[in-house]
Amino acid sequence: MVGSNFGIIYGLTGPANQGASSAGQGGAGMAAGGGERDRLAAHLSDFMLQLEDYTPLIPDAVSAHYLNLGGFQADDKRIVRLISIAAQKYMSEIMDDALQHSKARTHMQTTNTPGGSKAKDRKFTLTMDDLQPALADYGINVRKMDYSQ
Repeated sequence: MVGSNFGIIYGLTGPANQGASSAGQGGAGMAAGGGERDRLAAHLSDFMLQLEDYTPLIPDAVSAHYLNLGGFQADDKRIVRLISIAAQKYMSEIMDDALQHSKARTHMQTTNTPGGSKAKDRKFTLTMDDLQPALADYGINVRKMDYSQ
């Protein structure tokens, strides 16, 4: 039986798993999947080499610190960089959603005002009014602080 996780193929080897692997592939056996597995392993190897040279926006020390707070110890800096890239992508998606909320909000404001201004050269500012619904789409609830207390 061959399972995949994020494009990484794990093949089961050994005498106990040979029957399960050929039966799981409809009797085709491991020969047909061997070339595919080698190709995917080459892609993974190339990606891991590229991680050594890539510098994510979140520094390795910051990612390692928060991973250690969570109880994760990584000796390989490529693993820390991979997690940094995943966090960077997650934050990028949230910021893009917040920008879309801001554009929709400002479009509604300009269409409701008579003689609304053109928004081509407009600069956008990240506000809680835009960030709150974007985070809510990802299941993160944020509220403004009560300053009256």
